[in-house]
Amino acid sequence: MSVLQKTSNDLNPIPSLPVGAEHVAPLRPFSNLFSSTWSIIAILALLAIAFIPISMLLGVTYDYTLIVVAMGGVLLGVLSGVLGSFAVLRRQSLLGDALSHAALPGVCVAFLLFGRDIGALLIGAGISSLLGVGFIRLLTHTTRIKQDAAMGIILASWFALGIALLTYIQSLETASQAGLDKFIFGQAAAIRLSDVILVAIVGSVCLIVLVIFWKELKLMTFDLEFAQANGYPVRFLDAILSLLVVVAIVLGLQLAGVILMVGLLIAPGVAARQWTRGMIQMLVLAGIFGGFAGGAGAVVSALDKNLPTGALIIVVATGLVFLSICFAPERGLIWSWRKRRIDSKRFTGMVSGELYPNSQK
Repeated sequence: MSVLQKTSNDLNPIPSLPVGAEHVAPLRPFSNLFSSTWSIIAILALLAIAFIPISMLLGVTYDYTLIVVAMGGVLLGVLSGVLGSFAVLRRQSLLGDALSHAALPGVCVAFLLFGRDIGALLIGAGISSLLGVGFIRLLTHTTRIKQDAAMGIILASWFALGIALLTYIQSLETASQAGLDKFIFGQAAAIRLSDVILVAIVGSVCLIVLVIFWKELKLMTFDLEFAQANGYPVRFLDAILSLLVVVAIVLGLQLAGVILMVGLLIAPGVAARQWTRGMIQMLVLAGIFGGFAGGAGAVVSALDKNLPTGALIIVVATGLVFLSICFAPERGLIWSWRKRRIDSKRFTGMVSGELYPNSQK
């Protein structure tokens, strides 16, 4: 079996425990329900869909504005969950944080040059984030600075520059800069149907690019040295993945803002990682978790006009992480505690059987 085949099917193999004393009940009857990862995904997807009628029973009214915002949150969550899973597997979660904070100077510069044109502001954010990627690569390839330190430097310096420019803009005697600071925490109420359509189209293109370079990106994610040794264009593939992350960040600025966007990128992948070892299943489950967080956060914010949509989306995503850490089969804390308890009883039964063989008859 090749390295590529192995990594596509098993992210972190767990050796099976030997069967001990027969009088101890094994985990098998309880785990039959979770024997298939796709069964888990189907169950979780149905639970996510069930949130809609439950929210209606709680008094949520699905008007046009809420439907548009929820659709935008779902689409953005799916895209962010899938792309963020690569950062989680490559242990580059800080990259999303650095790039989202690096978008703020671009927003401010674009405002100074073109005014409050949303297209120009988003383009400026994308260019600024790409420059952040370039400087991170420059620092890591030309100096002895490690990647995490380079990300931290870019995160702090770019965001500080953005805050300085934002403070200067707010001091200008013009009214058009009002609301520009909403890019820090997001302004979901400003999302229109055309924005949702844009997220759907651009997100579909990003997913198509992932499918085209699936084999190469998968190999680079698990074994970078092996990919380099076999002549894969690692820097080009890394640039593609970084570009896709930048696109997701730019699309999510209006909804979650530069500070909270990293949560929507990383949390679904972290939650999905607890439920499965297969990479394809992880990406699908991360998309489901991200879509649910985006939609559920928007719906919960509709319960009161003073509830922020972007913040609630991240709260829901973080809640999914904690639930997954606690209840996920095999890796969840409760599952691990139960397995340790059964293993302890099994070991005790084996030892007592060896010490007192006559007592087992």
